[in-house]
Amino acid sequence: MIHFIKTNSKNIDFISLVKQLDAELTIKDGDYLDFYHQFNGITNLNYVIVAYKGPNAIGCGAIKSFDKKTMEIKRMFVPENARGLGIATQILTNLESWSSDLGYSKCILETGKILVEAIALYKKCGYQMIPNYGQYKDVENSVCFEKQL
Repeated sequence: MIHFIKTNSKNIDFISLVKQLDAELTIKDGDYLDFYHQFNGITNLNYVIVAYKGPNAIGCGAIKSFDKKTMEIKRMFVPENARGLGIATQILTNLESWSSDLGYSKCILETGKILVEAIALYKKCGYQMIPNYGQYKDVENSVCFEKQL
C-alpha cells in the first residue's frame, strides 16, 4: 500500500530523495548542472509530498508559490527501483490538489529536454508546453509546462 504525507523541506526522507535526484541529474545534466543547481535548493519549501510504500520513502515532489495564482512544481523524483508503479502521477496529482486547496489556479514547471520520462509524465497528466519562463527563458536545454487547475 502506498501512502502520501504532506510535509516540508525539513523532512529527512525528502532530503534523502533529493540527494538521490541530484546524483541522477549530475550524470544527466552535465554542463548545465551548476546553472540548475542555483534554482533547486530545498531550503524553505513549505509544501512537500513524500510517498511511502510501507516504511520506505519511494518518491517526492514539492510546490512553491510563483505568483498570486501560480504554483511551481519542484523536485519531483521517484527512484529507479520504484518507477513504473504510477507513483509520480499520484505525487503530481496530490501536489495539484494541494495547490488548488491553497487557492492557486495554475501549476507550472521546468524540466530538462533530456528527461524524456518526465516530459511524458507531464504530457500524460495534462500539462501543456509553454514558452520558457523566468530564469529558464533563454535556456535551450529546458522545456516548460503549465496546467490550469
